Amino acid sequence: MPLVNHNQLPSFERLRQNGQTVLSETAARQQDIREQHIGLLNMMPDAALAATERQFFRLIGQSNSIAQFYIHPFTLPELKRGTKAQAHIDRYYESFEQIQEQGLDALIITGANIVGPDLTCQPFREPLIRVVDWAYDNVTSTLCSCLATHAVLEFRYGQKRMPQPKKIWGIYPHRVVMPQHPLVIDINSRFDVPHSRWNTISAQQFRDAGLHILVESEIGVHLATSPDGLRFVFFQGHQEYDTVSLLKEYKRDLQLYAEGQIDSYPPFPINYLYPREQAILSEYGQLLLDRTRNGGKIPEFPESIIVPHIDNTWHDTAESVMGNWVGLIYQLTHTNRRKPFMDGVNPDDPLGINQAG
Repeated sequence: MPLVNHNQLPSFERLRQNGQTVLSETAARQQDIREQHIGLLNMMPDAALAATERQFFRLIGQSNSIAQFYIHPFTLPELKRGTKAQAHIDRYYESFEQIQEQGLDALIITGANIVGPDLTCQPFREPLIRVVDWAYDNVTSTLCSCLATHAVLEFRYGQKRMPQPKKIWGIYPHRVVMPQHPLVIDINSRFDVPHSRWNTISAQQFRDAGLHILVESEIGVHLATSPDGLRFVFFQGHQEYDTVSLLKEYKRDLQLYAEGQIDSYPPFPINYLYPREQAILSEYGQLLLDRTRNGGKIPEFPESIIVPHIDNTWHDTAESVMGNWVGLIYQLTHTNRRKPFMDGVNPDDPLGINQAG
């Protein structure tokens, strides 16, 4: 069902121009279809703020046909912002206090860029804990992406992430290991997921925390849930990524290397680029280095040449998982969003996955 443009956020218009169904709030009210209100705690840095909006909005809007989706973006004021990003937030985002007052059916928490490996030293630590604690008692399900997963695993389950010797970066095959869970019903048993991270929570750590592992691979767990099966949903990967997301990250890292801000020449993302495209980027990288060091004009990044030859092997499955998620929330939520579970449903096992037998 469509997204509802209830706050004139520019991302809605961008999505509409790209073929996404987006209704005005007036048009939405004329339809007799139930609303579903989903919060998006967007902690991404300024350069990725709007792109992250569009990625999650698109994934939600394409995932399920059962409801009109009202998405409520908000962020944490403790995160430093530039003038342009702050103006965007001031105009289009809601405050956490507004979110608490109106209630939500579900919540998504994005990743974030951090300074240093220690999550306890980050400025968002305490405010994020407040959001997570509130969501636990007031929201049917909270989906945590990447850094948010690491933060919640540490703050709530006592499992600290582990730095890796090299970046986990690329497209990796995964397998469903708990096929009876409703979140992975009717999806491929093997599918790809993008990853981009320097740290990991191991499968054993998920198990030690009493969590359910649903999807994993040679690089570890991608999808897991809290013991009840739904209240928290954890992604270590980035199923929301656009086809070009890893390419843009490579472009950023290449520029940082050319400017001397990082020490190592960035490797290509695993399983993402064909040899021809790698050769084109290698040639571009050498030209970029030469011109940066000699004060020449920075060459144009060959994105238009590369993008037509990148295969997206993850989005369909991402839609299915998201569709299962919003479908479960639809079944379990009251129309009164301050009561996250239906009468008669066991909040410790709402899906019945922990019942004997």
